[in-house]
Amino acid sequence: MSNPHEFPNEIDHGLLRFLTCGSVDDGKSTLIGRLLYDTKAILADTLGALAATSQRRGLTELDLSLLTDGLQAEREQGITIDVAYRYFSTGTRNYIIADAPGHEQYTRNMVTAASTANLAIILVDARKGVLTQTRRHSYLARLVGIPHLVVAVNKMDLVDYDPAVFARIQEDYLDFAARLGIGEVRFIPLSALTGEMVVERGERLGWYDGPTLLEILESAPAAHTEQPEAFRFPVQYVCRPRDAANPALHDYRGFMGRVEAGEIAIGDPVTVLPSGFETRIKDIQLGGVSQPTAIHEQSVTLLLEDEIDISRGDLLVRTGAAPEAIREIDACVCWLAETPLSPARHYLLRHTTREVRARVADIKHRLDVNTLERGPATQLRMNDIARLTLKLAQPIFPDPYVVNRATGAFILIDESTNNTVGAGMIKESEHLPHWRQAVTQWAGDCGQ
Repeated sequence: MSNPHEFPNEIDHGLLRFLTCGSVDDGKSTLIGRLLYDTKAILADTLGALAATSQRRGLTELDLSLLTDGLQAEREQGITIDVAYRYFSTGTRNYIIADAPGHEQYTRNMVTAASTANLAIILVDARKGVLTQTRRHSYLARLVGIPHLVVAVNKMDLVDYDPAVFARIQEDYLDFAARLGIGEVRFIPLSALTGEMVVERGERLGWYDGPTLLEILESAPAAHTEQPEAFRFPVQYVCRPRDAANPALHDYRGFMGRVEAGEIAIGDPVTVLPSGFETRIKDIQLGGVSQPTAIHEQSVTLLLEDEIDISRGDLLVRTGAAPEAIREIDACVCWLAETPLSPARHYLLRHTTREVRARVADIKHRLDVNTLERGPATQLRMNDIARLTLKLAQPIFPDPYVVNRATGAFILIDESTNNTVGAGMIKESEHLPHWRQAVTQWAGDCGQ
């Protein structure tokens, strides 16, 4: 298991989405507040409101955790209930932070927050060490495919900055991580309350010679940069602009959407799924301006050389690199609704922009997120995680979640209420043989 001090030198300093998670009261919200405060990312009026709220609570110093605990119930109870997102920039790169709740009853919130993160900061209270919730959140972070884990041993000020405490926690976590199959993990001692080793190094952790937390974040690889990706463009909308003043310029059929993975250029051959028709890219427009290429996470309008019947839910891929059509998927599902999952019911499955009817063919097992043991189940309740087989009324064109998180994920919708009731990650299986040789072993799989 590697524990390097630095990420690779040649990296993309673009947007980084990261998550803070861990056990209750480990200081997740305070850590985010410290990051924002020490990087001068808090506006003056927000600081004033923060100071006033801290005074009302009888505090002599700023309570930085209030920056993310936005719900009234969160402020009153001193806990995080819902996922809080914050944006900040250091000049080197931009960040979107997700603060996930630590309570087991909010597992669905944590899974939602982790689904878009590229790095997870797992906090551990230096006084308590590795707890059940630490293990649970580590497993969930790995389950949803977060590639980089940073274990931050917080509240070092409460153990006199003792290096032996840090070493013991590191050893305990590595033992657990090895049994779970977690690969790359980095460790850092810090104090979110005093700011030691968060943005500035401070003076009390001189025995630690690694980077600060901000330095780790600044150098972490951005999403879509660590392995080649196949081009995937789910069509969201068919655009027919018309300009009476210049009809020759603005009279066309364009296909709007977001590049979920890979890149495409004018002249490249593409295939439309499910029809299988082939054509080439005639033009790429971003904000009404033509550009030669489009890359991952860009929302663009694509114009094609041939007139093809394309609608929302279709998928454009590079010719020769199309995923296979499947009507049965093996998936790990987190149940989000208060109404239990019933195998007797049909649900609407939304995969990218495509919607198909689905039913549960088999619940292979349910996972206990505390013990990580698997057991039988006939239904799923809110926050349950299980391995399912789903049969679909029409085919979809997914990639395994480990290969592409955008095209390997889906949600389940209750047809009667239109509520989102489940979130799933598609497993590599016999139904997806195209990627079998390309996918490395991934143990965060809700069980084999």
